[in-house]
Amino acid sequence: MELNTIAPAEGSKFNRRRVGRGIGSGLGKTAGRGHKGQKSRAGGFHKVGFEGGQMPMHRRLPKRGFRSMTAKLNDQIRLDDLQALSVDVVDLLALKQAGLVSASAQTVKVILAGEIKKAITLNGVKATKGAAAAILAAGGSVNA
Repeated sequence: MELNTIAPAEGSKFNRRRVGRGIGSGLGKTAGRGHKGQKSRAGGFHKVGFEGGQMPMHRRLPKRGFRSMTAKLNDQIRLDDLQALSVDVVDLLALKQAGLVSASAQTVKVILAGEIKKAITLNGVKATKGAAAAILAAGGSVNA
């Protein structure tokens, strides 16, 4: 191989489009800009978000920050996690102290995932139908 024989792969290089170079080029006369109007003229572009004088979308919408106003501070816990707890009476405070739910959680729900063999009492903690049935079957109770 010699340096003077190196060439790019066939079809990898394209000639740039030369507009306004005569009728035979297919892009003569108006050079692909259409007829008249702001966008056909040199320097005739407006800023991003401009809506022709109408109040732009980014100014019409309310500014409420990045946090959802309707998000609820819910958390969920598995039956396996309850099985691993050392306490028999489970409430929101016990779950927070054990580090199983976030400190900001206001409501917690037990879901049917895994299995539980020991009898526990749920106070102020919700449970799905299946999870409640599993807790009752193990000899526990649910006081939501």
